[in-house]
Order: sequence, then C-alpha cells, then structure tokens
Amino acid sequence: MSAKKWCFTLILLVMLFTAACRPAAPQEAKVARFIFTQEFDTLNPLYTNMWFSAITFQIWNCHAWNFNEESEPVPVLVKEMPTLENGGISADGTVLTLTLRDDIEWTDGEPLTSEDFQFTYEMYVQPTNTVALTYPYDLISSVETPDDTTVVITFEQPFAAWMGTLYKGMLPAHILKPVFEADGTLDNAEWNKTPTVGCGPFTFSQWESGSYARFVANDDYWLGRPKLDEIFVRFVPDDASQIAALTAGEGDLGTFFAYSDVPTLEEAGIDIIKAFSGYNEGWYFYLHPENGHPALQDVRVRQAIALGFDRFSLTKDLLLDMTEPAVTDWDNMPYVDPSLEPWPYDPERAKQLLDEAGWMDTNSDGVRDKDGVELILKHGSTTREVRVDTQAVAQQQLAEIGVKLELYNYDSDIFFSGYGDNGPAATGELDIFEYSGQPNYPDPAIGEWYCREIPDDENPAGNNWMAVCDPKLEELFTKQEQQVDFTERQQTFYELTRYIYENVYWLGIWQDPDLFGVSNKLANVRISGATPFFNIIEWDIASE
Repeated sequence: MSAKKWCFTLILLVMLFTAACRPAAPQEAKVARFIFTQEFDTLNPLYTNMWFSAITFQIWNCHAWNFNEESEPVPVLVKEMPTLENGGISADGTVLTLTLRDDIEWTDGEPLTSEDFQFTYEMYVQPTNTVALTYPYDLISSVETPDDTTVVITFEQPFAAWMGTLYKGMLPAHILKPVFEADGTLDNAEWNKTPTVGCGPFTFSQWESGSYARFVANDDYWLGRPKLDEIFVRFVPDDASQIAALTAGEGDLGTFFAYSDVPTLEEAGIDIIKAFSGYNEGWYFYLHPENGHPALQDVRVRQAIALGFDRFSLTKDLLLDMTEPAVTDWDNMPYVDPSLEPWPYDPERAKQLLDEAGWMDTNSDGVRDKDGVELILKHGSTTREVRVDTQAVAQQQLAEIGVKLELYNYDSDIFFSGYGDNGPAATGELDIFEYSGQPNYPDPAIGEWYCREIPDDENPAGNNWMAVCDPKLEELFTKQEQQVDFTERQQTFYELTRYIYENVYWLGIWQDPDLFGVSNKLANVRISGATPFFNIIEWDIASE
C-alpha cells in the first residue's frame, strides 16, 4: 500500500470512529396536544363537577377501575372486580370488599394502599370540606382497612350503584392528611391546583392559568410506561379557536365542539369519534318554593315551556340533524320507559296551558303576568357557542307564547361553581339553567335529586341546584338504590323517568354524546364514554 493510500485509509478510519462515538441526536419527544375550550376549575376530585377536569383523572390521577368503549369495567387499582361469586359483594348487597394490587404507587414512590381509600372517603363526608357532591359516600356507614390491600366498605342499605359512583379519583393520604390536620379542611390545599403527586400514567407538571397545562410520562407507572412522553393541554376561549387549531395541525385532540363544525374537521382529515357517555343537554328549573319564580311552581307552566320550544328544528338546523331531542336524562340507557317520546312542539297547546294556569298578558306588553308578577325568566348557561345559539332560538320561540327569557352566560368555572362559591345556578340566581348532565354512567344512579342535596348555608356542598324536594321522587330514587336485581331496578327507573318527564322537572334539549376530533398524528386511540382516556397508556405518535 502506498503512503498516499495508507494516509487516506487512516483518515477514513478516524472519521468512521469519530462518527460512531458521536452521541446520537436526541429523539424528538412524543407530545400529544389537546385543545380544551374550558379550563379546569380544580384538579381535586372532591371539588369539581366539571367534565374537563374529571376526564384528566385518567391521565394523572386514577380510578379504582375504568370502563372500556363497551362500558365494561377494567380493573386499575383492584385485582378484580368484586362480585357475589368471588365474595366481593355480600349476599345482602350491603358490604363491598375491594382487593387492591400490591404494586400500585403514587408518583413519588409511596405505596398506594387501603389507607388512601379510607382517607378519600373521609374527606368526601367531612363537613368542613365544601365538596361538590357527597353522594354516594354519605350512604356509607364505614370503610375498614384490615390490611394494606383490603378495603371493606359497608353501606347503610344495599347499594346497587357502587360501580359507577365510587373512587373516581384518589387522594394521597401522605400528602393531604397533614394539610387537613393543620387547616381543618382541604378547601385551600395547594394540591388542588398543583397536584404534583398523582397515581396515573402521567404526572402533573404545570398549569399556567388561562394558557395551558402539562402532564409528563410517569416512568414508573405500575402498568408500564406510556408510549407518549407528554400530554400538553392548551386552553382556548371558544369553539372557533379550537377548530382553527385542529384544522391548522396545531392540535391532536379536541372535544366538546359544535355539530356544525364536524364537516370542517372531517374535510381537514380529522377523525370524529362519537362516544355516548350518558350526557344529555337539558334545562333545569329552579323550583325552590320560597325563592323560585312563582310561575315555575305550576307544572302547567313547565309543560307549556316544553311545548313552546321547537327542539326538533333546533337539532335539525343547529346540530345538522346529527342528534335528536332528549327525552330523559337517561337516554340511550336501558332504564328509560320505552313509551316516552320527546315533548312535541305545540305552541297553541302551550298558550292554553298558560291561560289555564292564570298567566295572561293583562297589560298588552307581550309578556304574560299574574298577580303583578311578569313571566320573565332568567336563563343561564356557559359561553359555549351552541348553547348561546340555543338560548337565542328559545328566547324567540318562547316570546311567541308570552314567556320572556333574559339570557346570561358565564365562564365555565363560574357557572359550575357550587353554593359555597356563589355559583349562579347553585344559589338560585337563575330560573332555568342549561348544561349536559350525566348520571354515574354506565350506572343510572344520580345523586342530585335528593332533598338532602339541596344546598344552603348549612349544606353548601349540596348538588340539588333545582331545589326539588318531591316525596314521590325521593321514594323512587331510594328504592332503586337498593335493588341489586337488574330487572327490578329497571322497572323502578321506568316509573321514575316517566314521573320526571310528566312533571317537567327536567326538559331534554338534545342527546349529547361526546364528540372527539382526533388527528392522524395519533395512533391506538380508543375512547370510552365513561372514562374517555382509559387506554391512554397505549396512545402513540403514528409512524409517518
């Protein structure tokens, strides 16, 4: 070999060696970008009724069990679902025994044990915590922890709805018990806004109010590290901003958008996933006998409002005929009396009912009145575009039968605030308030109709914002709670749904399945109606 060739070979070897030793370029982080039109009100499960807060609990917090897209339970913290056959449910239906996994941990490495289950229960029923809802924990007589992996829950009476209501978010006792012991409440705990210790596949990292939140992969998650490195949640002010972000490729998942936006999203290559989760958009009437509007105390007035609002045209025109008017708060579940149909649009019959109830337009101003009181009702909801549009349609149509609606809109965190935080719906500022309510899907149980849930100064956590206290309703709800047999419970719900329908305690506007827009950047996405992100550990960035 000549000296020239030898030098060339040596240089080539040095270059190859140097290249081999050079560190590889860092792999780009796998980040899924979520676009939310409503910002969290809190991240503590005790204090929220907001859907956008609750769905994050499958990301950074944990449920005792999730549900897949077929609404089948998927154990998370428990080894198996309790049944009569495995001894997890007592013969009389009053005792539930949970056997926990022995490898579950909080993100700081502390074991998650039965103590955390007991502490979570205690905080729900602690009077000094102004929680969003005490149900069903207020029906429990004791939670015992014979060892670290056993939780024995004893109910005062047989309780059929446990699967859809219990432990849908956990509290770390080792973090929050010292806070409670020092302050006597968790209302002001820093963890409520910055829960740096969680139990999910991702860990809370940052929440910049009004802008974004970040959740990073939990490398030590007991079911395995998620394939994504980060969930980045961007908060935008309205539907238009969300649609713009998704169609421009600046977001990978959006939800709660209007039906009218679906064609635009599909044209941009966004996959639309429809997941029924028990939500139905409805009108709730404030019926406090002393503080409520006198007109709404008469069932004929409520029936007239139902007959005077054309929800069929609304769903066809505003919602592109992609859904239909809701009949009850339990539509698309096997618990609704099948003979029920949506209230028809019949403005002439509506006028007759108002006449019969004594509400006449005595001063010819276009608004009915009685005993010097005008039939002017305050109607409120969030700033969600489809709700604002619905209010405008309803205002025009009800004016034709002599009912005037005054319209109010609030940011979601204000609208959904409880009595203790002076929420406009919870405190009776509104005569009618609109949102999508949900039973404890896939179970039909719902706690907001009980007399004991009417909020006041002594019970600020009460969730019966309608202030309805009907002995017949109370009897039926109490009866179904204790019916472990499906057929018996179904028949009770048939009677219950018919009773609410006939009394117009709730007026269905439209069936409201969850719509998710998913970009083609994401892979392995499955959505459950009950726990949307149940398999988020499997989500990935699609190969190009």
